Amino acid sequence: MDIQAVRKSYARWAPIYDATFGVITRVGRRRAVSVLNGLGGRVLEVGVGTGLSLPAYRPDVSVTGIDASAEMLEKAREKVSELGLANVEGLRLMDARVLEFPDNSFDHISALHIMSVVPEPERVMAEMTRVLRPGGTIVMVNHFARDPQDKGALPWLERVFAPFADRLGWHSDFKRSTVVDTRGLSLIAETALPPFGMMTLMRFRKD
Repeated sequence: MDIQAVRKSYARWAPIYDATFGVITRVGRRRAVSVLNGLGGRVLEVGVGTGLSLPAYRPDVSVTGIDASAEMLEKAREKVSELGLANVEGLRLMDARVLEFPDNSFDHISALHIMSVVPEPERVMAEMTRVLRPGGTIVMVNHFARDPQDKGALPWLERVFAPFADRLGWHSDFKRSTVVDTRGLSLIAETALPPFGMMTLMRFRKD
């Protein structure tokens, strides 16, 4: 998957994202923001999309959002303006593989449903680690592929949809090791989310 394929895919999804994927991802989004509200500080949301999570942050949590899709960011800016979200520092068009921030810029990072979407996820993980302060937390929600030996409908669907990653805008067969093996991060918590454990909430700490 390349960045242009991602942008084209999300340009198509932007007008209906909130009513479709936004509903599917609601549980994970609420759980993740709840964790971040408990931590406080300065948060970078990588893949902020249409800004669905932004109203849920406490007013004293400062949030910066980035996304590779101009169409999705426009929806996010509309929410910020309509709701008067003064704690949103900025919303910037940016490739997550090359974050335009200095080292150790943020207390915490949110990465919700994006790791199976971005090109070169290992580079994205390395960049998030770079801009996170030592001791800071990455809160991630994502779908990860089941073990190939697992039986049932979900593993079968993952394999069926895998060849259509560019068209769909996400990798159905995304491997857990891609994020867990990131140098400089330690996985400190992991929780399966409803429905059916399709999504996983992870918390990482920068060493």
